[in-house]
Amino acid sequence: MKKGNLSINSENIFPVIKKWLYSDHDIFVREMISNGCDAVTKLKKLSLMGEFEEPDEPYRIDVVASPENKTLQFIDNGIGMTEEEVEKYINQIAFSGAEAFLQEYKDKATEEQIIGHFGLGFYSAFMVADQVTIETLSYKPDAKPVYWECKDGTEFSMKEGIKTDRGTVITLYLNEDSYEFSNEYRIKEVIEKYCSFMPVEIYFTNADAPAEEPKNETVDSTVVEDTEKTETEEADSENTSEAQDEAAEDKKEEPKKPKPLNDTTPLWSKHPNDCTDEEYKDFYRKVFHDYKEPLFWIHLNMDYPFNLKGILYFPKINTQYDNLEGTIKLYNNQVFVADNIKEVIPEFLMLLKGAIDCPDLPLNVSRSALQNDGFVKKLSDYITKKVADKLSGMYKVHREDYEKYWDDINPFIKFGCLKDEKFLEKMKDYCIYKNLEGKYLTLPDYLEAGKEKYENKVFYVTDEVAQSQYINMFKEEGMDALIMTQTIDSPFITLLEQKNENVHFMRIDADLSENFVGEALSEDTVKDYTDKLTETFKKALNTETITIKVEALKNEAISSMLTLSEESRRMQEMMKMYGMTGMDPSMFGGSGETLVLNANNTLVKYLLEHPDAEYTDTLCCQLYDLAVLANRPLSAEAMTKFVARSNEILSILTK
Repeated sequence: MKKGNLSINSENIFPVIKKWLYSDHDIFVREMISNGCDAVTKLKKLSLMGEFEEPDEPYRIDVVASPENKTLQFIDNGIGMTEEEVEKYINQIAFSGAEAFLQEYKDKATEEQIIGHFGLGFYSAFMVADQVTIETLSYKPDAKPVYWECKDGTEFSMKEGIKTDRGTVITLYLNEDSYEFSNEYRIKEVIEKYCSFMPVEIYFTNADAPAEEPKNETVDSTVVEDTEKTETEEADSENTSEAQDEAAEDKKEEPKKPKPLNDTTPLWSKHPNDCTDEEYKDFYRKVFHDYKEPLFWIHLNMDYPFNLKGILYFPKINTQYDNLEGTIKLYNNQVFVADNIKEVIPEFLMLLKGAIDCPDLPLNVSRSALQNDGFVKKLSDYITKKVADKLSGMYKVHREDYEKYWDDINPFIKFGCLKDEKFLEKMKDYCIYKNLEGKYLTLPDYLEAGKEKYENKVFYVTDEVAQSQYINMFKEEGMDALIMTQTIDSPFITLLEQKNENVHFMRIDADLSENFVGEALSEDTVKDYTDKLTETFKKALNTETITIKVEALKNEAISSMLTLSEESRRMQEMMKMYGMTGMDPSMFGGSGETLVLNANNTLVKYLLEHPDAEYTDTLCCQLYDLAVLANRPLSAEAMTKFVARSNEILSILTK
C-alpha cells in the first residue's frame, strides 16, 4: 500500500478549493459527472484512432445514492486509470488529465471534445464529503485495478484494487452538512440543473430502495362443476382455454427499461433544417418551464471562426406582470456552466430565453477571466449580429409577422440600440412605429408623409387615453403622430434625435400647431384678451404663477387646453428621475405649463364679457381642471373639488 500527502501545486490551495472555488456546493455533481463523460470521450477517441476496440455494451454513467449510508457514487465505463495515472491526475492537484490527453492526441482526432479544463473538478467532492474513494481499472491490456482513498483531502492511501470491469467508481461519504445529496429528489434536481444535456447517458439508482418482486403469471382458477361434458362442450372449453392463454400471454408486460435522466442530443446540436416548429416549442417548454409559446426563435449554428451552437427564443412577455429578465443558459460541450453570463451574452439580450453551447469558451476557475478575453468579445459580437440579421430578415421577407411581434419585441430592440452601437447600425432602418391609425411606419416614412405639415417635427403620444383630446384634434386636421407609450421610449427618442440631424420630437400636447388655429387675432386683441383672462384666472385659482395663452382655434367646442414645452417636460422628467422634484424647472430654463384658452369658445367669451359674474370663479376652476384632465390625472384633492364642483354646476342647470 502506498501512502502520502497530496502534491499541491500552490501553497494551501486545498482550503481554497474546499470553501471558495465554487459558490454553489451542488456543482460538485457537475464536476463528477463531467469526469465520467471525459473518461467515455477519451475511450471513443481511442476507438476512432484504432487503438481500442469498442465493446457491445453502451457507454453510460450511473449515479447511485444511499440515504441510509449517506453515500453517493459516480460510476462510468470509460477509459479508467492505471496506478501511474492516478498518481499523476489525482495525487497532483491542478494537473488536468483532460488537458494532457488533448495535448497528446490533438492532431489525431477532433471528432469529439473533452469537457475538463481545470484539473480541480475532482476535488470539488471534498466540499460535501469527508472521505472519497476511487476504484478504477484501465482499458489497457493487463492493467491492474487501483483503489485510492482520501480523508479530508490532504492524506491519501493507494493500493491494488479488486475491480474487474473497465471504468471508474468514485464514492463520496457525505459530511453532516451535505446529507441532502443522498436524497433521490435532491440529487435528481441537481442533475437536471447541471447535466440535462451531457453527451453520455446518465442513470440514477436508489441503493436502499426495495427490489421489485417479479410478477406472478396469470393463473386460471375457474372451477368447473360439471364433469360430464359433451364433445362440443369439451371443444369449446379447449378453445376458451387457448384463448385465455393467448390473452394472458398478451398481457405480459415487457420489463420497463430505465430511462436516462439526460438528453444526449439537445435540439441545438441538430441542423436547423432538421428541426420542426413543434420540436422548438417542446424544447422551450422543457428547458424553461414556460407554457406560453415563444414568439419566434433564432437557431445559431456556427463552425468558424469558432464553434458555437444554440437557440435563442423571443418570449411573449406581459410587461405588467412578468419578470423582464430572461434566462440564457451557457453550456460548454453540453455541460451547463451558468445562466446569463454578461461577458458572453450582450446585456440587451438578457430579455431572451435560450441555450448557447460553445466548446471554445475559455473557461477558468474564475469567471473574471472571461471579462478581458478577446475571444469572448468576438463571441458576444457574433450573437448580436445573428439576432440583428434574424430581425432585419424578418422585416424584409415577413413584414406582416414582424409587425405582429413588434409590440412584444420593441422594448428589447430599443434597449439594444441604446446599449450597442453595432446593433443600432444594423437595426435603425428596421425600427417601426404605430401611428394614430394603427399602421406601422418607419421614421423616414413618417417624415416624408408629413413634410408639408410639420417639416422635421415628429409628434408622439405617451398615453392614448389622457391625450385623446389632442389625438382627435390631430385626426381632424389630417395630422399624424407616433404611439410611444413605453418607459424606454424616452431615452430612445433622445437617441433618435442624436442620430437624425434636424429631427425634433415633440409630444402631442407640447404646443399647438398653426394647423389648429383659425383666423388669426390681431396683436392688440391677443394682448387685451390675455391680460383680462390672466387676471380673472389668477383670482379664481388663487395663484400668481399661471401662464395664459389665447388662441382662436378652429374647433369652437374646445374651451381650454394645457401645453408644456418639450424642453420643460423633459427637464421635469429628468429632475424627477434624480429626485429633484422640489426644484423649480424655471431655474433650468423651463417655462412650466401654459393654459390655452380658445377665443372662439362660448364659455371663454362669457368670461371675457363677465369677469366678475356670480359663477365666473366656478367656470375658471372647471375649465382649468378640464384642461388638466385632458393632459394628466388630477391630484386627489383636486379631483374631490372637481366632482363637488361638477355636481354644483349640474344643480345650477336644473334650477
